Amino acid sequence: MKKNLLFLVIFLSLISCGQKHADLIVYNAKIYTVNELFDKAQAFAVKDGKFIAIGTNDNIFNEYSALDTINAQEKIIVPGLIDAHCHFYRMGLQQQKVSLEGTKSYNEVIKRIDSFQKVKNTNYITGRGWDQNDWKVKEFPTKYKLDSLFPTTPVAVRRVDGHALLVNQAAIDLAGITKDTPVSGGEIIVENGKMTGVLIDAAMDFIKIPEPTKQEAIQGLLDAQKICFSYGLTTVDDAGLDRSTIELIDELQKKNQLKMRIYAMVSGDKQSQIDYYINKGIYKTDKLNVRSFKVYGDGALGSRGAAMRKPYSDRENHFGALIYPAERYREIAKQIAASEFQMNTHAIGDSANTWMLKTYNEVLKNKENRRWRIEHAQIISSKDFRSFDNIMPSVQPTHATSDMYWAEERIGKERMRGAYAFRNLLNRYGKIALGTDFPVEKVNPFLTFYAATFRKDLEGFPEGGFQMNNALFRDQTLKGMTIWAAYSNFEEEEKGSIEVGKFADFVILNQDIMTISGHKIPNTKVLATYVNGEKVY
Repeated sequence: MKKNLLFLVIFLSLISCGQKHADLIVYNAKIYTVNELFDKAQAFAVKDGKFIAIGTNDNIFNEYSALDTINAQEKIIVPGLIDAHCHFYRMGLQQQKVSLEGTKSYNEVIKRIDSFQKVKNTNYITGRGWDQNDWKVKEFPTKYKLDSLFPTTPVAVRRVDGHALLVNQAAIDLAGITKDTPVSGGEIIVENGKMTGVLIDAAMDFIKIPEPTKQEAIQGLLDAQKICFSYGLTTVDDAGLDRSTIELIDELQKKNQLKMRIYAMVSGDKQSQIDYYINKGIYKTDKLNVRSFKVYGDGALGSRGAAMRKPYSDRENHFGALIYPAERYREIAKQIAASEFQMNTHAIGDSANTWMLKTYNEVLKNKENRRWRIEHAQIISSKDFRSFDNIMPSVQPTHATSDMYWAEERIGKERMRGAYAFRNLLNRYGKIALGTDFPVEKVNPFLTFYAATFRKDLEGFPEGGFQMNNALFRDQTLKGMTIWAAYSNFEEEEKGSIEVGKFADFVILNQDIMTISGHKIPNTKVLATYVNGEKVY
């Protein structure tokens, strides 16, 4: 018996002598590599944070040995998921404020704010998440109950999409505005000659909410990272960051406190920031990529701030508005086009999309591979689809299933034909980047997958799916959440698929999102998330 054991040890030692060393081997898995051929595999090896081999169990074990091995027990593995449009930092800060998501009435909003303040007792109450379209009475709230409850404490709570703000009189007095304060690119809503407390888009800028402390900012980033890793996200495109936040992210990443990969879109709302980063040039590390600007073209459909070519169907003579004068977008675009930076513009209404597409195509004439993005691309006039030949669409599928209950009433049947048209956009450009826009929508990327492919809500409504002619196939959706999202960030050579030489970012799932029944997709759970071959969740 001892001789046999000794022989086995010697035999294994001789075999291992001829093998290459890896840091980690994962085997017995069902791996969707999302490479060019969408190949499947059983196993892979990782060394120094990158994939060094992908193949069958036998292939990998014949060539490599590792002290750290994972038997995936036939579980599903996909590349690390990428959210191509979100608000990572904002969502982290929101963890320290009153959450109004999922409220079903204005009274519930009031109760949550009151309960929050009784615990936190803050000097300035802030929060986010209310949506009047989810209430029985689908009208904007007014400030009067807040005035009664908080006569001296300022309150400022954002609508779920971030394009409307409800404030009380204390906040209004602190800002020094009145119903007659002029606003360009927004609106102060007035009823019966009085301010209601609702401010739309640019009007929100008058409200000076206290900036978070550095410690609050750090905690927000770490909280956001924890949530995102739990959903298998390994890269997030944060759409609109200030220089100070970008520099804090870089500082935390260099200390290895923040392990999330971040594609940082610099907020384009300040000329000084545009000038600074264009002069500085692209800044790139393994974890941080600063090479784009996020610009707001218009507001949101839910708050009727989206810029439309014809009046809203449910509000006479109201068109929404561009955030800036039209010529300002041309100025910004020309400056960015003369650099190596990318321009990513929020455009929801058909008028905003028309103007931004026209502007992009003018300044990018004879410039190839710029990958400028239209963020949301929500309502497109039929003739404008062809303008996406050289412009990449970046969409958030859950917006379609959130808006489907009321969108047609707001914009009419004719304009709905070009709304949430993901497949049409994909067919035009050849790729599409998918995200969530969290915290406007939920972080969960499997809700994105479900909304893109089945276009239903969690109750299975509507039975046949919402505008299914523009649903995506499952392989297209997974690409949009991985390799195409990486492409939109100029990062397809380093992430987005499980291939040799790329970062070892991968996710282990409890079920196969590529084959299970559609109604099961939202219940998908992440069993483990890895960044650089290191388990982070």
